Amino acid sequence: MNIEIRSPAACDRDALRALWHEAFGDTEEFLDLFEATAYSPARSRALFCEGALSCALYWLDSECRGEKIAYLYAIATARERRGQGFCRRLMQDTHEHLRSLGYSAAMLVPSEPSLFGFYERIGYRMATKISEICCQSADEAIELVRISAQEYARLRRKFLPEGGVVQEKENLSYLAAQAELYRTEGALLAVRCDGETVDGIELLGDECVAPRIVRALGKTKGRFRTVGTDRDFSMILPLDPDISIIPTYFGLAFD
Repeated sequence: MNIEIRSPAACDRDALRALWHEAFGDTEEFLDLFEATAYSPARSRALFCEGALSCALYWLDSECRGEKIAYLYAIATARERRGQGFCRRLMQDTHEHLRSLGYSAAMLVPSEPSLFGFYERIGYRMATKISEICCQSADEAIELVRISAQEYARLRRKFLPEGGVVQEKENLSYLAAQAELYRTEGALLAVRCDGETVDGIELLGDECVAPRIVRALGKTKGRFRTVGTDRDFSMILPLDPDISIIPTYFGLAFD
């Protein structure tokens, strides 16, 4: 069996998009958005079996305690190739590639509970947890100020807890293309709205303002991810045996 693992080339674009669509069901418009804001062949790896794309993954650059971290994202295996060990093989190769590029660790966020065990068998361990606030609209709104990705990055460093993972550059370009970014009294947030629900991708700072945020956005209820310990969220794999990274918070998961 002829296996090749490499960074994607321009000629692989259609195959990559077809695999993404099969695995995640996203629209062509969403894939255009990803390509425009977060995709780079240099931050991607793909496995080809007999010349056909069988597995692919991407990563976004992050940082924790001054160390370089790769946030692995959109890990996908072609339906007819699942259960044959290709994903494990691609990830192991990617880990070696990341080591050669000077990354100290890889992190990921399993998209469903069953995947925690799969990634644990590859060598990942639990890293961070989050809490989720569900609330109804308050009677009184809070003032929200729309801000740019650059301003969000600046303020986010102030709101992150000690040991929180810094996610900037392509992370925030990708986030800003999908969500609205705001600052408000004592808090920072990235949100998108789905019908009458405010989907808070990240809320940092004073959690008590969540109901007033819902009111300010003219919705009836909200769901916000924030710093906390209610449920398992991210996993980490150290890549440098001489460096121990213990993150306390990982917030921007593009699930």
